[in-house]
Amino acid sequence: MSDVVFTADFTSERQWVAGRSWAYPDGGPTNPGDNKLDYLTADPAYSRTGTFRATRRTDGWWNAGLLTTEGSDEGFMVRTGDQLRARVRLPTGLGAWPAIWTWRDGGNEVDVFEYHPDNPDLLELSNHVRQGHSYLRRPAVHPGATIDLQVTFGRRDVVWSLDGTQVFADGRGVGARWHAYLIVNLSVCAGRYHTPPDPTATELSYRVESLTVHRPSAPSVPHPTVPDARSEPATQIGPTSEISADPA
Repeated sequence: MSDVVFTADFTSERQWVAGRSWAYPDGGPTNPGDNKLDYLTADPAYSRTGTFRATRRTDGWWNAGLLTTEGSDEGFMVRTGDQLRARVRLPTGLGAWPAIWTWRDGGNEVDVFEYHPDNPDLLELSNHVRQGHSYLRRPAVHPGATIDLQVTFGRRDVVWSLDGTQVFADGRGVGARWHAYLIVNLSVCAGRYHTPPDPTATELSYRVESLTVHRPSAPSVPHPTVPDARSEPATQIGPTSEISADPA
């Protein structure tokens, strides 16, 4: 059994901070070292609707939407044993680089997924905490597809499922005390690793229709049995007898 401990409300400023992340140098707004054209923006039109957008700027960067729980009032973190479930509509435009991932203190990264439309049937699934990775190819994965993702952050095994079917278990896990913030964003490829946007393109987008985190329920502890005060008294053993403690 599990409890829902987080339901994403992208409009909530208590849950999410928009347009900055310490996963980017100095918190953003750019990250050219990762070959990204992102210029993070807090404009709610780029992330708060659940549609994560990027639009071309005149200086060569792209305004890009990012939300993170890091620094938010609630400060929610996923932890070992949690299961994240998300429904995502993949982008269609070249250069789009959507992802849902975790981050804390310069690491603790697990990628629920990354996607690039130039590899139309491939999802990238990665555990950077203990180096478990998979390039997953499936017919259900293609530009514009809506997919259901599920990831369990196990102590010894991170397990990914796609549309209800387990597709990868890394055999590495995240350890017993792992915990990290959530990031949902749309990056833009600069061209070193994946095809950049078409020169005529002005906007890219993908949509996260839902995102929840489930946590195993605490085991129930039975209440101790309290003797009924009205029950009959115990049989007397004898006037001088003593009852010794059970040696077990």
